[in-house]
Amino acid sequence: MSRPCAFARRTGSLLLALSLTSAGVAAFQLISVRDEVQLGRQAQEELRRQTPEVSDPRVRAYVADLGARLASHASGEAYPYSFSVADYRELNAFALPGGPVWVHRGVLEAADAEAQLAGVLAHEIAHISERHAAQQITKGTVANGLLGLLGAIVGDRGAGAAAAQVAAGVTANSFMLKFSRDDEREADREGVGLLQRAGYDPRGLLEFMQVLARQEGRSPGSVAQFLSTHPAPASRVRELSQLVARAPAGRRTSAAFTDARRRLASLPAARPMPRR
Repeated sequence: MSRPCAFARRTGSLLLALSLTSAGVAAFQLISVRDEVQLGRQAQEELRRQTPEVSDPRVRAYVADLGARLASHASGEAYPYSFSVADYRELNAFALPGGPVWVHRGVLEAADAEAQLAGVLAHEIAHISERHAAQQITKGTVANGLLGLLGAIVGDRGAGAAAAQVAAGVTANSFMLKFSRDDEREADREGVGLLQRAGYDPRGLLEFMQVLARQEGRSPGSVAQFLSTHPAPASRVRELSQLVARAPAGRRTSAAFTDARRRLASLPAARPMPRR
């Protein structure tokens, strides 16, 4: 490569790096949708090896069907969504990059109506559809490895190698991503819209946040994992109350939800999450 071309490449890379350290980081994504999906698949494989799932196939099928119906109304890319139920008693749910969603058995047992469970799933679907994992991975890379990233972009390996290096490093812990408060607000807003598009009462998400707030007062340990990766329920209750104040009513519950709850009650008690 000629010297002018090399200079242009280095200058462009430097401008890219500088843009990542400013507001431009919000718009720039280091990883593609395809990268996200691959990350999610690898993280899902690892998570399945270490996470007990609810044994009842009808309960698993019910959650998968509910999730799929909600995901069919998601905005953005057509991710390969999937839904799994961890046999843990704590109230928690989380999304992996690129499609997989997990919900704890404790959420199903604490929900009073299908709209509440749908609200939890809709919030996690929104994290995926809004590409919050890609944003957090990009921000984390900039904050913790800018010089290494810049070297990879400027050097002979190119930006693709840098993205692959980031992907390899984040796979094992991708389900530990902590979304920002702005991400959580956006997921709540998009989740409410998703519930409405799917025909559910959007107050379901608000109601489950109220359940969490009450549970936090009674048994803080049961929501400790949730609080480690989400804002406090009380603050979300206030914001969600405004979001759904004038929203039309929708579907509240179903016979399938009642049956799933009944089947869970006949199983051995859910286990506590292991301390990591």
